[in-house]
Amino acid sequence: MNFSETYKYRIILNLELESDLLHFNKFSEVKPLLESLFISRNISVSSLNETLLFIDEIQESPKAIQMLRYIYEEFPGLHVIAAGSLLEFAMKKVKSFPVGRVEFLYLNPLNFPEFLEAIGHQTALKHLNITPCDPTAHITLLAQFNQYAIIGGMPEIVSNYIKNNSITDLPAVYESIWSTYKSDVGKYASNDTDRKVITHVISLAHLYLDQRIKFQNFGQSNYRSREVGEAFRSLDAAKIIQLIYPTTDVTVPAKPDLKKAPRMQFLDTGLVNHELGIQSDMLAFSDLSSSYRGNIIPHLISQELISLNTIKDKKPVFWVRDKKQSSAEVDIVYSFKDKLIPIEIKSGKTGTLKSLHQFIEYCGHPYAVRFYGGEFGILKTKTPGGIPYVLMNLPYYLGTKLPEYIDYFISNY
Repeated sequence: MNFSETYKYRIILNLELESDLLHFNKFSEVKPLLESLFISRNISVSSLNETLLFIDEIQESPKAIQMLRYIYEEFPGLHVIAAGSLLEFAMKKVKSFPVGRVEFLYLNPLNFPEFLEAIGHQTALKHLNITPCDPTAHITLLAQFNQYAIIGGMPEIVSNYIKNNSITDLPAVYESIWSTYKSDVGKYASNDTDRKVITHVISLAHLYLDQRIKFQNFGQSNYRSREVGEAFRSLDAAKIIQLIYPTTDVTVPAKPDLKKAPRMQFLDTGLVNHELGIQSDMLAFSDLSSSYRGNIIPHLISQELISLNTIKDKKPVFWVRDKKQSSAEVDIVYSFKDKLIPIEIKSGKTGTLKSLHQFIEYCGHPYAVRFYGGEFGILKTKTPGGIPYVLMNLPYYLGTKLPEYIDYFISNY
């Protein structure tokens, strides 16, 4: 809304409203459509170059999506922004998508820096943006991150939290958001069987948070691998539940192995916490790595990294080594120039780094990262096999700062 105020005129539509949708249902050509919209807002068509057209909930009209191309071609001076959820489902119904005429931006739940900005904690945000971070800010940043980890980053949730300065009223908002997603997904299923499988998956998936999953008989069902896989891929395309695949590479590029079991990544950790019913328990933890069998914080760090990708759809990758007597799994591997950096997410001052040590013994460089609940620090150490390496310990709240810290790390050590 703040961005729209930079324009002299604004036409803001919500296609869930019948009165706004009517314009697209009535007109099949761009010129009369735009004239209708401008007249309805008492704006002269001659002011087209000074006007922003914002179309919200555009997934409600595949026709509106298709017309974006013609708006661009016939009236290139008009700036148009379209937004909506589950757009990937809606675009399947678009006969001619405006490829090359539309730029995509991926909007994710608020990450931690955005959360700090939303609640107005400018001092914490200022310290978060300093590399390396000042240890005097650690207690405050960790406390704010714990609060963020509990409530998540859904804009409506954060807005409600700011308004009431309390989480007691949030359950009803979570329930409303999640129920809407579940009901909307069913609308886009191609048949009744697909609808049942998608409903089954989305209803139970939170119970398998940050675990590797198998499609066959998922959730103790009788559904086959093909049916469940298709449901997951549909939810993945809609960014509700994303599939994070492993790699066996120790050098760049890290190629996801689609034949191996993936992990699941939800839209938002706060929604997961609500579905699991663990938010009140989380309030008692000073280190949230203990929450839900240690799966909440790794999930949130992945969510933070995904939030950095706004112009392309890019997911984190984790590393596996499947050997009968020596299996290993590193939480995340991060590509930086010619190096693939192993990243573990552990609690405590030491933690078990067995898998990370195995990766270091094969990767050909000495750099490794661990996220944990303690303060920032860099340690020169060795693997149990005697291979020297350098471990950068990052507090959980630096998830979105990983690129800057790895650059700092490798440039100075």
